[in-house]
Amino acid sequence: MLDHAANNVTAQGYPAGSYYAATATPLAPFPALAGDTVADVAVVGGGYAGLSAALHLAKRGYDVVLLEAERVGWGASGRNGGQMHSGQRRGQATLEASVGPDDARKLWDLALEAMALVRGLIAEHDIDCDLRDGLIHAAHKASYVDDYRAEVDHMRARYGYEEIDFLSKEELAEKVGCQHYFGGTLDRGGGHLHPLKFALGLARAASDAGVRIHEGSPVTALEQGGEVTLKTPAGSVRAKFAVVCGNGYLHGLLPQVEARVLPINNFIAATTPLDEATADSVIRDREAVADSRFVVNYYRLSADNRLLFGGGENYSARFPADIASFVRPHMEATFPHLKGVAIDHAWGGTLAITMQRMPYLTRIGSNIFAACGFSGQGVVIAPFAGQLVAEAIDGQAARFDIYSRLKTPAFPGGTWLRHPIMVLAMLWYALRDRL
Repeated sequence: MLDHAANNVTAQGYPAGSYYAATATPLAPFPALAGDTVADVAVVGGGYAGLSAALHLAKRGYDVVLLEAERVGWGASGRNGGQMHSGQRRGQATLEASVGPDDARKLWDLALEAMALVRGLIAEHDIDCDLRDGLIHAAHKASYVDDYRAEVDHMRARYGYEEIDFLSKEELAEKVGCQHYFGGTLDRGGGHLHPLKFALGLARAASDAGVRIHEGSPVTALEQGGEVTLKTPAGSVRAKFAVVCGNGYLHGLLPQVEARVLPINNFIAATTPLDEATADSVIRDREAVADSRFVVNYYRLSADNRLLFGGGENYSARFPADIASFVRPHMEATFPHLKGVAIDHAWGGTLAITMQRMPYLTRIGSNIFAACGFSGQGVVIAPFAGQLVAEAIDGQAARFDIYSRLKTPAFPGGTWLRHPIMVLAMLWYALRDRL
């Protein structure tokens, strides 16, 4: 899928219009790959998964080259909503039914480790990324409330997770200034952060650990064999292992992976800074919020009291011409008292989903690993996936294999028809949200 923002970037090479690009201090550019080189591991993609894999491999003594087509953090890792969700993208009850209670428990424990890893990386490498605790899930239909209450009871009784509370309609209304919700949950173990600052912090840590990072170096071909050769327009890397973390930007590099991850575009608007009273009327205690719609509305207040509101998706190769106008109706329907508020920034990004909405971690042959398809849960799960890939390359694949055992079917319709089929499905779910 093409990225419309690729032709609309700042002088530092990041998407124009992005609040994150406007408020993060960019790293000095890393040089493009020029000529041929050799490494233990070649990593494709300078987002959370790729940077984390490279960092953890370098810490284990591997010589690592990382190739990024644009700039580190340029893709979804530097454009997302910044929300840190506990658990997997699928709820635990759903996972218990699909993979059994034992593997569901293992996936929950891994998700807790993933959250701890993100917080630990921020602390260890002194990454200033506006980290804040708390995440609310809000039910936009009355019929969902019993399920939310049951989820809290289930997580407390079966998993011993005491960080989650049920919120009645009245309790939620005290926290979030939207009158359309019927109840929800508060996860004190979740949170939110500035995603581009986090990505840049990971890149700095990886570089300091000895990773050779090359920006402006798209991988045009991957040749498999006893060793792996990755080619770019100006050079090549020959390595014992390759790690592919392109997510929504695979562009045919690994067709067997690309068949299982579908790029979709999501959009965010950032208002002008709100005065304290108005900010309190939106999210009193500054948690992040995500609602129960299939096409989720998600939002939070930034460190400077802007409302960052994500709403709406599209599945074409281009972004809307006016992203602010695309997002505004979703924001104003949620917060009518913000009608007409100035929007200072608006941007989009391409993420990748799987059919099951679980990450796709796989091994191809003996020396190619892929970690993609984080389905909106990438802030927490993608860095952890990178760590699991590093462990697997180092001969400790047990935790990687818990994910790799998950069934990840290819999208129906193949390369040509999967997008039209998915658009029809998404339109149906969007209609269901409104009924």
